[in-house]
Amino acid sequence: MARTIQSLERAAAVLRLLAGGERRLGLSDIASAIGLAKATTHGLLRTLQQEGFVEQDPSSGRYQLGAELLRLGNSYLDVHELRARALVWTDDLARSSGESAYVGVLHQQGVLIVHHVFRPDDSRQVLEVGAMQPLHSTALGKVLAAYDPVAHNEVMESDFAAITELTVTDPAEFERGLERVRARGWASDVGETWDGVASIAAPILDRRRMPVGAVGITGAEERMRSDGALSPRLIAAVRDCARSVSRDLGAGRF
Repeated sequence: MARTIQSLERAAAVLRLLAGGERRLGLSDIASAIGLAKATTHGLLRTLQQEGFVEQDPSSGRYQLGAELLRLGNSYLDVHELRARALVWTDDLARSSGESAYVGVLHQQGVLIVHHVFRPDDSRQVLEVGAMQPLHSTALGKVLAAYDPVAHNEVMESDFAAITELTVTDPAEFERGLERVRARGWASDVGETWDGVASIAAPILDRRRMPVGAVGITGAEERMRSDGALSPRLIAAVRDCARSVSRDLGAGRF
């Protein structure tokens, strides 16, 4: 059995204790409840307080959960709300486009796939929920980099590694591409990540009109193109899907 880290177990015990029962607890109450000496408990609380996971009331000296836990919890809920709101619309997108539909969010300097709808045919496909995609070469990643300042900073600090012969590896050229993405409201990837494969993506906004993710489709270039360019019908379908999910998240019309 893998060994656990005792200090983390103790910190988790403190957080669980503060999450239940009384809203605020004193040092003695916490130490007694988790079975530790006051000095040890005080050290745990000080560390948790420095990280924002615990707050101390200045008048009573009692402890309660901190705002950082709320922020982390909201991030978890945001991703799951995003996926829940996108379910119906991405099903419709896959059906109308005939291609695989994806929802991605920024995660660890890449794009985390949080929802994937299979292409509506009988071909063998692999579920890609939980997979990571590059920020600098995929349509989903370009959308995030264009609209999310954090994603933009992360991609501009990356090494712009060449994945195919068509991958943009020059930061200045990539920046110009992001300007086009913002001007037209969608991004594309034609052979930049996978040879012979094209993608189209658009941003999903929340009630604050902040980018919380991106939705897109991916398929063979020959199916995604029309008269040599990416199909206007497919671009419109992706943008309509993004708008619909955004409206469900409270963004209103845009």
